[in-house]
Amino acid sequence: MNRQPSPVPRRRVLLAGAGAAAALAGPSLGASPARAAGRHRPRAADSLQPYASYWFPDSLPLGTPGDGITWRSLAAWQPGTDRDLAFNRSTVPLARRFTPVPANTTARAGQARISALAAFDHTAGNPSQGSATADTYAPTHWALLDELVFWGGSAGEGLILAPNAPLVDAAHRNGVPVLGTVFLPPVAYGGQLRWTRDLVRRDAAGRFPLAAKLVQVATVYGFDGWFINAETGGGDAALAAEMQAFLRALRAAGAGQGVRITWYDAMNRTGQVGWQGALDDLNRSFFQDASGPVADSLFVDFRWSARSLADSGRLAEQLGRSRYELWAGVDVESAGWDTDTDWDAILPEGRDQVVSFGFYRPEWTLQHLPAGRTPGQFHAADDRFWAGEGAAAARPGGAGGWRAPATAVADRSTLTALPFATGFNTGHGLRWYEAGKVTSEAPWSHLGLQDRLPPRRWVVHTEGQHPDISWDFDDAWRGGSSLLVRGALDAPATVELFPARLPAGAATVLDLTHRLDPASGPVTVEVAVATRPAPAPGRPAPYVHLPAGTLQPGDGWRTDTVRLGPLGSGTLHALGVRLTGRGGAAVAWRLGALAVHDGPASPAAPGGLRVTDTAAVDGAVSVRLAWRRANGPVRHYELHRRLPDGSRRFLGGTCGTALYVPGLRRAGTEPAAEIEVRAVHELFTTSEPARVQLPW
Repeated sequence: MNRQPSPVPRRRVLLAGAGAAAALAGPSLGASPARAAGRHRPRAADSLQPYASYWFPDSLPLGTPGDGITWRSLAAWQPGTDRDLAFNRSTVPLARRFTPVPANTTARAGQARISALAAFDHTAGNPSQGSATADTYAPTHWALLDELVFWGGSAGEGLILAPNAPLVDAAHRNGVPVLGTVFLPPVAYGGQLRWTRDLVRRDAAGRFPLAAKLVQVATVYGFDGWFINAETGGGDAALAAEMQAFLRALRAAGAGQGVRITWYDAMNRTGQVGWQGALDDLNRSFFQDASGPVADSLFVDFRWSARSLADSGRLAEQLGRSRYELWAGVDVESAGWDTDTDWDAILPEGRDQVVSFGFYRPEWTLQHLPAGRTPGQFHAADDRFWAGEGAAAARPGGAGGWRAPATAVADRSTLTALPFATGFNTGHGLRWYEAGKVTSEAPWSHLGLQDRLPPRRWVVHTEGQHPDISWDFDDAWRGGSSLLVRGALDAPATVELFPARLPAGAATVLDLTHRLDPASGPVTVEVAVATRPAPAPGRPAPYVHLPAGTLQPGDGWRTDTVRLGPLGSGTLHALGVRLTGRGGAAVAWRLGALAVHDGPASPAAPGGLRVTDTAAVDGAVSVRLAWRRANGPVRHYELHRRLPDGSRRFLGGTCGTALYVPGLRRAGTEPAAEIEVRAVHELFTTSEPARVQLPW
């Protein structure tokens, strides 16, 4: 959604994608200059590097694409000829969620939800499987999201974007559907009405071929639907009627596959672009017609007012729809938590919430930070955006200022089955750790490797000082990060970690892997477990505290196993830890892993590891690897290189069965590089390896 000055004071109107056409006279309001002016990150010279897919509906622009851009027609796309499909296909199913008792008294269940439109990179050159940097947008507040839109598109690159697999895998693990984007840009930003006509063109039998193609892309790639943003002006009522019929065909074609549609409030029934800032008679036919629902939800343009949202909610209910299927757009791209928003129009105090809301470009939490930013600084900003400052998640939201989503919207959880395990890995890091040891010194990012993380940042129960809690990237048990609790601990402090509905029986145990930093004072650790839910919003769960030992500085990482059988069979409703210091001494306690299970388990090994392609780049070799899926449950796969001295170096991981690995160099005089792939279980146990040799 590119931005232009709105005729309505204090609101910006247009929505457009990252990387607008190079022919534009200048950047649009609210977009970064590099994106708006069409400058693109140079693509690596490696022809094997896979990227997230993007297309035009059918006809391509005139001229020649810029460096690193490939113009493609969706009408011509076929899965069998998509050489990057194996790298872009999500494999994690969409998890079911439940709503626990809210963490505070103002967070509502069953009312307003949140959509987010986030750009993770440029339209072109967005790597399929993460990248060799920790400086990436790595969202973790999935518990507050109801939908994530993979935002982008531009007239100079492509208009239809399929989200990359790591993002979808991470979102699905947390129960959040992900939508691709169909962006038909304003004429001022290179839009051409022929692309709208291409999209809604019928075949000789009167069908919409590209509606079927969009459903095919979503189902083959493994994501959940499409955000349709038709902003190209110059149309007429006949074109609008065809667009509405196209949406209905898209809905019908995707019904059996669960494909969702979100319509953006731009084109109206006259064929013009109107940006109503409301659900009204001009755009209602794209949301609901006489035959029933057309789109699953409507993203209301930013020029809404308190009255227009109230009227929109009433109209939705008159149509037999929920008012919370309307997203009121909140543009945070430029100012983040300083954005001037009439929150009372959405979240009035003491009354039901009016509609849901949608954040445009919440990756501001990364982009506003200066050069040299660290992952820890990003997560501190991201936590402030979503949860508020300090322990705001456990406090009611106040009037005025920033309304952190955690103070208004009830969080949700996917912790419903055993085994459950987490290494507190946020999906990026400065190095890669296994069993507390570094197995790669290279920075990395891959959201598909992100663990399920505590949803409430941070709820602490203590009569003393609240400790500081953060993601830390200086040490980890597994992955790239650990949970660090620092403070004086002048009184016992219970840190809530996970609301849950986990079955527990006589054999159920909880494993805790933790350690102290060298300068810390000793800490006595107890596992906090609740077999009943919290009695009311904002109240703590009725925890039982089970001893997990006392840690001394210098002990190193250790795993303590706590038997939960004495609690009796039933359901675990909450998990946490209680920490007790000694004499008020400052402590620095790290939690590296937590697991709840009924016994150990290991996955079967994958098979058929093979090199499918190689390329020489700057004196190194890049490879594409593929293997057969292991039998039984697998969380993801990890690849290592076995070095001549017998050590292993982490190369990467993926939830799929193909991985691109760049930059392999010969080690000494070895005749071949030995590469291994292992399946990883939900408990992070690993299988025996499958191996392949890459001769030099």
